Amino acid sequence: EDEIILVEREMKEFWTELKSIYGPEQINQTLALRDSCKESIKVLSEKWSKKLKEGDLMIDKIQEYKNEILQQNKHISENQEHLTEIKSNLNHEEEQKKELTDSIQELKEELMKKKEVISSKNKAAKERVERLCKSKELFEERLGLEIRRIHNEQLQFIFRHIDHKDPDKPYVFTLSINDQGDYEVTSCIPPLDCIAEFQLKVRETNNFSAFVANIRKAFTALSYK
Repeated sequence: EDEIILVEREMKEFWTELKSIYGPEQINQTLALRDSCKESIKVLSEKWSKKLKEGDLMIDKIQEYKNEILQQNKHISENQEHLTEIKSNLNHEEEQKKELTDSIQELKEELMKKKEVISSKNKAAKERVERLCKSKELFEERLGLEIRRIHNEQLQFIFRHIDHKDPDKPYVFTLSINDQGDYEVTSCIPPLDCIAEFQLKVRETNNFSAFVANIRKAFTALSYK
């Protein structure tokens, strides 16, 4: 626009100078040329003004695209960080899953071993109880003893003919097989101070007949007090 103003001013100066030199016909020709130049300048001015506006729009659009690209790059960067975090979490979860699976497998193996041990102990305990039951008649005949199987696979031993004043008076102790597979006296009526000693000895010697005989002797000694 500044250039257009400068051109118009120079044309005015040129026109003033021209009128002082040339005649009317030449002036008319010059006026026609001037009008033609003005029209050309106007057309060019409008054309370049339109081009400039289009250029401004293009620059704005390019800037808008640049901003969109920057925003997209920002989103991509954030998504990459998020994906990295998710991947890290997944790896951590996989490690935890493997550790948990290994722990479960170890627990299963330990449980199987414990089941085998318990099964073996239960089998041994049942066999020992069965052997005790088979000895029932022998004990009843020789020691005046009655053996009963009661709850929880326990055996109750009832001695009679101990107290000469009251032959039918019962002297009782109850025996079980504990989790370790050892003999364990769970009750004794009347109580005997030596029962723990007898229990320890039968665990060491596994001589059950002697164990029962010793308890009967202790009951007999108690009856004379």
